[in-house]
Amino acid sequence: MLVEQIAVNNSLRNYMYLVACPETREAAAIDPLDHETVLHRASELGWQIRGVINTHEHFDHIGGNEPVIAATGATLFAHHQAMDKIPNVDEGLKAGDAIQIGTSVELIALDTPGHTFCHTCLYYIGDNAAKSDSELPALFSGDTLFNAGVGNCHNGGNPETLYQTFKEQLFRLPDYTRIFPGHDYIVNNLEFTLDREPNNTAAQSLLAAMQQWPSDTHFVSNIAMEKLVNAFFRLSSAEIIDNLKGKFTELSDQPSEETVFLKLRELRNHW
Repeated sequence: MLVEQIAVNNSLRNYMYLVACPETREAAAIDPLDHETVLHRASELGWQIRGVINTHEHFDHIGGNEPVIAATGATLFAHHQAMDKIPNVDEGLKAGDAIQIGTSVELIALDTPGHTFCHTCLYYIGDNAAKSDSELPALFSGDTLFNAGVGNCHNGGNPETLYQTFKEQLFRLPDYTRIFPGHDYIVNNLEFTLDREPNNTAAQSLLAAMQQWPSDTHFVSNIAMEKLVNAFFRLSSAEIIDNLKGKFTELSDQPSEETVFLKLRELRNHW
C-alpha cells in the first residue's frame, strides 16, 4: 500500500491522505479538505483517484469532496448513518465493509463512534511481520485517535461511547499498526500526557524529538508507541491515577479504566 500524508495549512492542522495500489496506481483520497493540493499531488505521483472516503461528517473533513469528485468521477464513501449529513454519498459503510483500491489494497471500515456517531476508521490489515513499513497494518483514524491523544466529543459525540470504541476495537489492534490521524496535535497531546504523568520518560523523549522535528516530514506513530506516550492508553498508570485524585477527590484508589479515560477526557476539554 502506498500512502501520501498531506498536511493542510490551516489552523486546525488537518491531515489528508492519498492511498494507492502500487500495481495499478489507482488511489482513494481520505478527507480531502484542500482539493487543489490533493488533485495536484495525485497528478504529480501519477495516481488516479477512484474513490473519496470521509471518516466523518465535519466540514473540515468533507469540504473538498465536490471538486475532487467533479475532477475525477470518484465514488464517495462514508458512514452509513452519515448519508443524510454528507451530500451525495454513493456508498454507506458499515462495520466490516471493504473498500478495494486497485488490485492489491483493501481498507476495512470500522464503526468507531464517539467523536461523532457517524465516524468510520479505515483499517489496512497488512502484515505484522512485514519487512517493509508500507505493508505493516495501518489505521486511518480520523478524529477518533490522534498521535498521543484522542478526539473530543463536542460536536455530536459522547465520551462514554468513545471509550467503548477504544476498549472494544482500538486497544485490541496489533502493536505494529501505524496511525494516520486526521490532525497533527502531537506536541499539545504529549504536553498533556506529561501534565498528567510527569515521569513518563517515553513521552519526554518523544516531545523533545517533536520539538526538533523537520517541518516537511511527518511522524508516524503506532499502537505500541501510543501505549507508551498516550495518556488515554495508560489507564492503569499509578501516577496518572494519583494525579487525577488530586483533581477529582471523589475517585477511589482503584478507579475503573473507563472512569480514568472519562476524567482524562474531561480535563483535556479545558486544558
